[in-house]
Amino acid sequence: MKLLKLVPDHTNIHFLKWRVPFYIMSFVLMAASIGLVVTKGLNLGVDFVGGQVIRVTFERSPEAPVAQLRSEVDKLGFGEPIIQRFGKANEISIRMKLPAGTDKNPKLADAMASQIKTNITTNHPDAKIEGVDSVSGKVSGELGRSAMLALGLAAIAVAIYIWIRFEWQFGVGALFSLVHDVTLTLGMFALTQMEFDLNIVAALLTLIGYSLNDTIVVYDRIRENLKKYRKMPMPELLDLSVNETLARTIVTSLSMLITLVSLLLLGPDVIFGFVAAIVLGIFVGTYSSIYMAAPILIWLGVKPDSFVTTENAIDRQDRLARERSAPQP
Repeated sequence: MKLLKLVPDHTNIHFLKWRVPFYIMSFVLMAASIGLVVTKGLNLGVDFVGGQVIRVTFERSPEAPVAQLRSEVDKLGFGEPIIQRFGKANEISIRMKLPAGTDKNPKLADAMASQIKTNITTNHPDAKIEGVDSVSGKVSGELGRSAMLALGLAAIAVAIYIWIRFEWQFGVGALFSLVHDVTLTLGMFALTQMEFDLNIVAALLTLIGYSLNDTIVVYDRIRENLKKYRKMPMPELLDLSVNETLARTIVTSLSMLITLVSLLLLGPDVIFGFVAAIVLGIFVGTYSSIYMAAPILIWLGVKPDSFVTTENAIDRQDRLARERSAPQP
């Protein structure tokens, strides 16, 4: 049986031929993403802006009426609720953002929770309120700062690791690639106004790991080819390296997308944002490893002989001495 090959042998796509137009496009998209985040902002969830969590159990129902509850709570005018199942199918939690003005009048949050509880128990006699948990805006602000710090430190740690493993030019290229991927993902959330919570931060950290993995594979092949082809022009060498790793990249990306797209279309609403971030991250991560991480090496001055060890005077004398002392054939 003949094996299926998604990428034919001896594939020779001239990726680097279009490096300048793609870099311009990427800078435009990054600028647009930053502009969206600044002007529209992110739709921060309860984790970052504070809120209340109401836990409910439907004692005589095998499953909680999530869709009906979402519609009923939404009509109260406090904003769209985030309803999640936890434990059994009839146990849910309802997360609500703090009402406007809560910082000056904390009683507004209690009034919101009381109204929601009354609405639920009136419409659903078998509903039992298990408890109400509050998340203050101060704690949420600290979570937000910690999340951004985690993203920044992860990106810096990645750059340092690649710097040590390869050379500083590779570290700069990897860091720029990660900034590109995270910026475009944040731009998507600013554009769509999907809720941005700690689940999305976890997705961004996952995206950093995936992008790093793909970039290292390409960089490792580039380093091998730098040792083998010391007279090959850099654009041709980079094209060769990307083409040699293309089959692995496509197979890995497609394998993940099959699962993620299924979750995106059929999975529960609570993980929609998380999955959407990773799906976009796979596309931009694959793109950036080819068109961001590789071409930047040219502009950073990497040449086929950049990392060839130069022979100093002492090494040259030792080599000549060994050659003179070696027995003649």
